[in-house]
Amino acid sequence: MVDVTRRKAFGLFAVPAAMAAGTGPVAAQAPKPTVTLLLVNDIYKMSDDRGRGGFARLAAIVKEERAKGTPMLFCHAGDTLSPSLMSGFDQGAHIVELTNLVKPDVFVPGNHEFDFGKETYAKRVSEAKFPVFAANMRDAAGNKLPGHEDGRIFELGGVKIGVLGLALENTAQISQPGDIKFLPVMDTLRSQVRELKGQGADIIVAVTHTDRAVDNAIVQSRLVDVLLTGHDHDLAIGFDGKTVMVESNEEGNYVTAIDLAIQVRGEGAQRQVTWTPTFRVNDSRAVTPDPETLAVVKKYEAELSKELDVDVGALAVDFDSRTATVRSQETAIGNFIADAMREATGAQIAITNGGGIRGNKQYTAGQKLTRRDILTELPFGNRTVVTSITGKDVKAALENGVSQFEQRAGRFPQVSGIVATIDPKQPAGSRVVSVTIGGEPIDDAKTYTVATNDFMLKGGDGYTMFAKGVKGGDLDVAGKLMASDVMVYARKLGQVATKTEGRIVLR
Repeated sequence: MVDVTRRKAFGLFAVPAAMAAGTGPVAAQAPKPTVTLLLVNDIYKMSDDRGRGGFARLAAIVKEERAKGTPMLFCHAGDTLSPSLMSGFDQGAHIVELTNLVKPDVFVPGNHEFDFGKETYAKRVSEAKFPVFAANMRDAAGNKLPGHEDGRIFELGGVKIGVLGLALENTAQISQPGDIKFLPVMDTLRSQVRELKGQGADIIVAVTHTDRAVDNAIVQSRLVDVLLTGHDHDLAIGFDGKTVMVESNEEGNYVTAIDLAIQVRGEGAQRQVTWTPTFRVNDSRAVTPDPETLAVVKKYEAELSKELDVDVGALAVDFDSRTATVRSQETAIGNFIADAMREATGAQIAITNGGGIRGNKQYTAGQKLTRRDILTELPFGNRTVVTSITGKDVKAALENGVSQFEQRAGRFPQVSGIVATIDPKQPAGSRVVSVTIGGEPIDDAKTYTVATNDFMLKGGDGYTMFAKGVKGGDLDVAGKLMASDVMVYARKLGQVATKTEGRIVLR
């Protein structure tokens, strides 16, 4: 058990595995829970990885928690329809089938729910057998979306739990939701809390897919009692004696339970509700996968294997596609992918976003590269495209790429044909110290051909400057699948020996 109830100021911290829910005197002293809140977030892969995570282990944890008999609210804080490997083929249909098996009581869409567009998102919601909450999402006319709720009162253990959902405010910048509107989080939160309290809510729970800065703003507002969040992929528990904030890592690796011991005194206007939390971190390694869910996972894995377990090359060097790496520095795998884009198009340079590299794994020299590996790394179905922009706009693109360096944002650039020196200590917009292309200093007035992906061409991750180079303004430019270009390049090389070589130099 993690005891953070004595913190004087809101403290967010990572929770190591050693602090997972355990036994002993501290656990024995925990008060009997009135209600349990269970949280998962950011689960993309259907199978476990080295005995941890995946839907079958998540299902086992959920079943065990429900079997305890304490009234429970199982919440999913979003990001799941994409970018799993299978989603590249069925646009997340298998994820809905698996999520239907674990039956969350509350699901809030993350930004990756929209990676295949508005129409596909609507289809997946129509297939869901669980409620979808998003108080700040509206259609183009400002109306609530079909199949969505803003919030609801759940009566559990004799207590009214008011629950609301909030989606990531800048989803349109990093995914493809079409004309769906994402209203300001804090304004929506205030109005929803007023409404839920007007309905008699004793405790307010916000389930959100929001970044850490917004999480902190929500906590500091004191509008909610409990914040269950996703998006940052942290295993984190925070409590300052007034507000709880929890995030459950990623991939179902850890599933956090918050046991609330609630006391109610008085009736009507004299009613007073007090509560104390106890935290339990379920480590998915400790459970046996749920057989029913595992059977569905195995069915899909068998379908995938027929097509994907085909070699396309071999590694002569180590590759590292871990999220924190590809979003913060030059990487061998990023160089390899960018080189493949340049090779496929003949462009002078290539810039792709580190956030589009999704395998989150390490490869060792001598390992075979398969179709499965490439599609695991590039699952979005993005296409390689070419634009022609000035050197000034190339520098603007690089400035955008490193503008959120501290947050390890997905816009961090992986490049080919460029050497850029970056000073992250400078203010955003003034971090690019120097740029050379083909060994020559970049010319602000010269036009360069740039290979990128269609998501970025359309302004994704803030790369709005790329659209300037498209004649006629039609951004639906034809292009081959990035993954296919990378596979072709790997076969051409045979032995993939691409290394880091000072393309992005961080001061």
